[in-house]
Amino acid sequence: MIETAFIGGSGVYELEDLKDIETIEIITPFGNTSASVTLGSIGDKRIAFIPRHGTDHSLSPSEVPYKANIYALKALGVRKVISVSAVGSLNEAIKPLDIVIPDQLIDRTKSREDTFFGDGLVAHISFANPFCKTLSAMIDSFCESLAIDRHLSGTYLAIEGPQFSTKAESNLYRKWGCDIIGMTAIPEAKLAREAEMCYATIAVVTDYDCWKEDQEEVTASMVINNLKQNVETSKKLISKIARNINILGDECVCNASLQDALVTQRILDNKKIAKKLGVLLQKYLPV
Repeated sequence: MIETAFIGGSGVYELEDLKDIETIEIITPFGNTSASVTLGSIGDKRIAFIPRHGTDHSLSPSEVPYKANIYALKALGVRKVISVSAVGSLNEAIKPLDIVIPDQLIDRTKSREDTFFGDGLVAHISFANPFCKTLSAMIDSFCESLAIDRHLSGTYLAIEGPQFSTKAESNLYRKWGCDIIGMTAIPEAKLAREAEMCYATIAVVTDYDCWKEDQEEVTASMVINNLKQNVETSKKLISKIARNINILGDECVCNASLQDALVTQRILDNKKIAKKLGVLLQKYLPV
């Protein structure tokens, strides 16, 4: 069983430290994953990896098959998911090339499927704290051990994309108290919570968005260039996390997020729903 997975964002399409590699295709009720799921070992730990945008970055943030990705990881037995995401900074104290481990989210996406439920099965998960506090604190401790400049906590503003923000939007989000802006934490965080998996994000800052008057407006090439400078840092951090993930322990409140969330319990008897969502609902289905 694979307990830990990494979802690579822009610039992180593979993990160089992986040994004993195999790639697998996982059929999901929600279509194909972004790419084949890579399984491999870092130290004595077996992990899974999915490049969010595909191996050749051919999927825009709106095109990523988030539900398929999360479902596939759940099918492997994954309980802890760490994502890597490129973000812009909305806070002068958070500089390009810094890392942020956010603790809050604001959803400004428009057209994303962000739940596994519906069609007669209703679930209302708690999402007050969208990122796993325990997993985030662990990532922070490993950043410290590697002397990586990082910020533990911050509000991530998720936009639809693929366009970057207008100056008016960027300044509005700053007034809201947002610290970073990106395009992928939603719906990933929501789906991971519905799948009862711990989820945390390593947000790699590439720019100051477009609010800062003395800085160039953000461009795709600027993002990629800064990502290249930080990609080795990200991979070093991922390797450290993978080798030491067991210190997190076995249980977390994230792993029971559906326990009091399912409203229509009787629908669990529905064979169609059980077949589609059995991987997510296995422990709640009638024996």
